[in-house]
Amino acid sequence: MRKNALRTKKITFLALFASLALLLSYVEMLLPPIFTTVPGIKMGLPNIVILLILYRFGIKEAAIISFVRILLVTLTVSPRIDYLWYSLAGAVLSLAIMAILKKLDFLSTVGVSVAGAIMHNVGQMIVAVLLLQTSEIGYYMIVLSITGTIAGIFIGLCGALMHKRLEKIKM
Repeated sequence: MRKNALRTKKITFLALFASLALLLSYVEMLLPPIFTTVPGIKMGLPNIVILLILYRFGIKEAAIISFVRILLVTLTVSPRIDYLWYSLAGAVLSLAIMAILKKLDFLSTVGVSVAGAIMHNVGQMIVAVLLLQTSEIGYYMIVLSITGTIAGIFIGLCGALMHKRLEKIKM
């Protein structure tokens, strides 16, 4: 019976985290662009939750929550259907590199987050090149790398803080 109680608790926490990630996506869409002249730059607030889940539960759970969030945002609040492709590409590359770096255990949560942010931008850039059929936008990766690093530091710090605060709770 104890094992079932822990499983139920884990599922409950993951559902709450999925809701929080969805809410953060919505809040981020309501915020004015950080740089009005530079399109596509966002803080990546839902990634706080994804990073926390990666460290707290593992890659499988982080991937499930990430994909559920992307699908729900696409179906409910995103004004554009291509959001799905950009987000999925970014999420897959981001999660892959973060899981590898976490397992290697030589970077802090902030370092893992920065690498994830940059790879998220790489994934989105790949989709943009394929959809727009031009490689000229590749130069935009310089701007995305700088802003991704800044956002990755912020997300990493928030994720590490949340992880530390939730350490005492068994999930």
